[in-house]
Amino acid sequence: MPSTTSATRATTAADPGPLRPPWSARALVAAGLLVAAVAVTWLTFWWIGLSPASLAAGLDDTARLLRRMWPPDLSGTGDLAWMVAETLLIAVAGTGLAVLASVPLAFTAARTHRGPRWLRPAARVVVVLTRAVPTLAFAILFVRIFGLGPLAGALAVAVHSVGMIAKLLADAVEEADPVPAEAARACGAGEVQVAVSTVLPRVFPALTAIVLYRLDINIRASAVLGVVGAGGIGVALQTALGSLNYHRAAGIICVIVVLVLLLELLSVAVRRRTRAGRSAGDTTGAAALPAGRAPHDVGWDRGRVLRVAGAVATGVVFLVSLSSLDLDPGRLSGAWPNLRGVLTGMWPPAFSGDLLMAVLESLLMALGAAAMGAACGLVLALLTAVNTTPWRPLSAVVRVLLVVVRGIPDLVYALLFVAALGLGPFAGFLALWISSTALAAKFFADSLEQLDPLPIEALTSVGARRSQAFAAGTWPQFVPSFTGNGLFVADMALRESIVLGIAGAGGVGYLMQESIATLRYDTTAAIVIAIAVIVYAIETLARIARRHLL
Repeated sequence: MPSTTSATRATTAADPGPLRPPWSARALVAAGLLVAAVAVTWLTFWWIGLSPASLAAGLDDTARLLRRMWPPDLSGTGDLAWMVAETLLIAVAGTGLAVLASVPLAFTAARTHRGPRWLRPAARVVVVLTRAVPTLAFAILFVRIFGLGPLAGALAVAVHSVGMIAKLLADAVEEADPVPAEAARACGAGEVQVAVSTVLPRVFPALTAIVLYRLDINIRASAVLGVVGAGGIGVALQTALGSLNYHRAAGIICVIVVLVLLLELLSVAVRRRTRAGRSAGDTTGAAALPAGRAPHDVGWDRGRVLRVAGAVATGVVFLVSLSSLDLDPGRLSGAWPNLRGVLTGMWPPAFSGDLLMAVLESLLMALGAAAMGAACGLVLALLTAVNTTPWRPLSAVVRVLLVVVRGIPDLVYALLFVAALGLGPFAGFLALWISSTALAAKFFADSLEQLDPLPIEALTSVGARRSQAFAAGTWPQFVPSFTGNGLFVADMALRESIVLGIAGAGGVGYLMQESIATLRYDTTAAIVIAIAVIVYAIETLARIARRHLL
């Protein structure tokens, strides 16, 4: 009879478990990414002429501007309240429209799609393109087509949101249990019937979480759409900065920050309650019923009443938000000639040397700022994570500071730095550096707190110092998360760098706005194509890096 050790070895040989790249290969990938980040950062510094002296002078100019903005002017609270309400309605309307478009698109883009073959690649192209182009870039286009106002902002929010919602929902559809769908098909149900009756109910909790997260993002984006005339409180901010009324601008920025922070707290609370509800109801059969209830006694209990009431309230809010968009039939019919002119003018795309240089400037700004943000964010994350911070009160202070910094949109930072330092990529780089640092610190801190504590405890139990335990126990576990989250921050920085040029902060954003204003839509098409290619390349790089590191 074979021994236990022999049996264990045989089992291990038969089932080696998930294969991981050897440590040497993972180390080479991580080292290559580190060298690339350092090289791109140095090239960015050279491109924008950044040096310690220029950085110190720029920060001094920014400090003088902030002193001029104090105290904030919060007069006209009625007008500000209406603009805040318009901002929220734009975000709700855009998110709702995106959900209506994303559900069928996600089912079509999923690998489980059983319809015509050509539909799936077409749906995936739509998902990639809508996700690659930033909301503000869509807002510029829709302002040209539909005119000034919240309608252009809501449509911009909707189109950009489709990419993210459809992608995440398609992943959930692919992971759903296929047995109920196959049973429905065996009974003669069509694909639409299968999707509605068997798949959609199973992925509905995931869809709810995705929509809540996207609504949080859209509210932040809607706060600055007014800069290009797409409604919301951004109109007041642009007017105040344009008229050099810095006290008024400071008051509006404070309103935006408070709005974003309150909504972030609300979003966290709702998501936590949703997760708790899913955990409590994650059973099947009679065990899921309340105590003393038989399966045939299920009816309108408190939980069902609350769910239905919530769904009805959501529908009412969505309809109210749509009614606020000024959907005048005459205005919509008048937009068709503009839309036709934009679409016909986009072909063939007009690539040029100036366009490629502007795209390169946006790329360098984004990657350089993301690299610096990852380095600074790592330091702040070590001070924030509960398992690495040297002092708990310091962790709380840094965490609050990061939430406040993340609450200010990137375009607001860009507007402030342009007002303080003048036009150019230097202002855009500083804006992206700040936002990338706050975002990276949040991601890194969350990843550090989720690491396995056993290796660190084993090292400290044998007398290892804190630095030794981090180098040998924490860092090897953290490298994959650090790399993956760092690449995601670079992706986000690239999307934001595209629109900073609208505020005069360098990059391709100014060229896009100018091409639309001068009706050169062939240049606009070339910019959109270049943006989509670069964003897709970075996403591919991130996917390859994760595959080699995880």
